[in-house]
Amino acid sequence: MVKKLLLAILLLPALAVAGLLALNNPEPLPAASESARRLADGPLPVARLPLALADRSRPTDANGDFPGAPARQLEGHLWYPTEGGPYPLLVYSHGFTSDHRNGAYLAEHLASHGFVVAAVNHPLTHWGAPGGPRVADVVNQPGDVSFLIDRLLARSADAGDVLAATIDEERIGVLGVSLGGLTATLAGFHPTLGDPRIDAVLSIAGPSSFFTPRFFAGDPTAFLMLAGRDDVLVPWEANARPIPGKVPGGELVTLAQGSHTGFAGGTTWLRWMKNPDALGCWAVKRNIDEGEEADWGVLLGTEAQGIDLSASVDLCTVDPLPPTMNVLHQQALTKLVARAFFERSLAVLPATRAEADRFLGETLPAELPELSYAATP
Repeated sequence: MVKKLLLAILLLPALAVAGLLALNNPEPLPAASESARRLADGPLPVARLPLALADRSRPTDANGDFPGAPARQLEGHLWYPTEGGPYPLLVYSHGFTSDHRNGAYLAEHLASHGFVVAAVNHPLTHWGAPGGPRVADVVNQPGDVSFLIDRLLARSADAGDVLAATIDEERIGVLGVSLGGLTATLAGFHPTLGDPRIDAVLSIAGPSSFFTPRFFAGDPTAFLMLAGRDDVLVPWEANARPIPGKVPGGELVTLAQGSHTGFAGGTTWLRWMKNPDALGCWAVKRNIDEGEEADWGVLLGTEAQGIDLSASVDLCTVDPLPPTMNVLHQQALTKLVARAFFERSLAVLPATRAEADRFLGETLPAELPELSYAATP
């Protein structure tokens, strides 16, 4: 009897938490809509494989009380379909003070629809970085992306590897949230840091105000910016709104009342907040040393390469914060956009590409008025 009573007492907090998590869920998408149908996970079984890689060709810089290291350690996971193939490869980059697990909700969904998705912690920008997260190390992250691509293509080409014949080397995309979105953009377009194997870039709330049209000129890589209209960390007006006007073929999907922090997975409990960017601003500001980070932008390149070093970054200047959408709804919309964009850009069958293109540009904004789509005229 005593044991049962103790067990009941122990279970009460867990049940209370479970009850709270079951509340404040967003309204489901309209049952008969194409959006609801496409939001379902795909038919392919998915496996998750741990990744622990060391790029010994590039050191990890000294950072605070961290003396540096002779290699860049990349740890994370790979999600892949266990049947069929080969499939397109997508590399996900996390945001500042985040980590690769915050992209798991996207990786699992995309893998079930026929993508191989890799995500690792970048050495000096994740939440547990030695010496503390450092924004300036973003210039080294496109190299992390290229290294991952190299290693994963080599494994796919190895007949004895569990990933044998899993990846199509001719179909590669990158995506990322916030600083990870900047990483993806650099990897896809930068004249010296970029990787020409990349066919499509999805920047989710990534900083882009310092890129001029010259940065993107003459590059056929597909580019889509997904952003929240009420993002207070990477403001929409300066970073997202100009995309269709300065990226050839560039696309912009805007979420009305979308926040910045709401794009990151692992934020389920933040659906109780009026605006999760309150927490995002706190996490970012406490980890930025304005003295050390003031001139990091010069590391991105020169004016001749399409970098505007005079561009301002208005980080967390909005007060009071506006109310934003439920983070679970925001992440559902992110799944829809990411899948449609990469199917349109990387699918083998023309019919699949055409269907995804129609859904992204026409059906999705028609069915969900909180979402809008714009493209280069």
